[in-house]
Amino acid sequence: MSDDRLIVALDVPHAVAGLELAEKLGDAVGFYKIGLGMLTGGGLALANELKQEHGKRIFLDMKLFDIGATVEAAVRGLAQFDLDFLTVHGDPHVVAAAKQGAAGTDMKILAVTILTSLDRADLDAALIQPGDLGDLVLTRAGRALDAGADGVIASPQEAAAIRALPEANGKLIVTPGVRPQGAALGDQKRVATPGQAIADGADHIVVGRPIWQAEDPAAAARAVLQEISER
Repeated sequence: MSDDRLIVALDVPHAVAGLELAEKLGDAVGFYKIGLGMLTGGGLALANELKQEHGKRIFLDMKLFDIGATVEAAVRGLAQFDLDFLTVHGDPHVVAAAKQGAAGTDMKILAVTILTSLDRADLDAALIQPGDLGDLVLTRAGRALDAGADGVIASPQEAAAIRALPEANGKLIVTPGVRPQGAALGDQKRVATPGQAIADGADHIVVGRPIWQAEDPAAAARAVLQEISER
């Protein structure tokens, strides 16, 4: 049985490539993330096939952001696909609307705090209020959880601090920006190794390129699983 703490990001061009990768990974991986980049390449069909025909768990990473009524309608539509996790931006009105849309289903709503590809200079360019990035993540996480989010997406550096929040009791922390030892950072700026992320309080880690770009993706996945099994 696979260890579902590892979520593999299917950040490949289209559903055919995603299915081929899932077949290479086989039983080693039981949880997959499908993002916005694949939405026009058959992403929802792939999610449905992996879920219904292969018994995999699915994290749909849409990072929805809109007025409440639109978010609620979008989430209600996505919930029919029997997905496991769905991301929305962590603004309280967005989270509350998403929870309404997911009502009556098992789909978990995860709030994005601040993207792991951003640093303070990026926030300044976007006119986000001054202050330490880590403090802003904590504030956004707390507000999203208060609004009803089932968990948050946060970089490895913030996982331990979020886990310590009273609002985070019993909630999920899912951590992207995870890179095995020696892997290239890519476009991520706030990273950690798989074992460290789990040790710091993450329930799930998301790993993409270090697995799907490997010569042997299944071996790369097993190496990550070995590291987190020691935590």
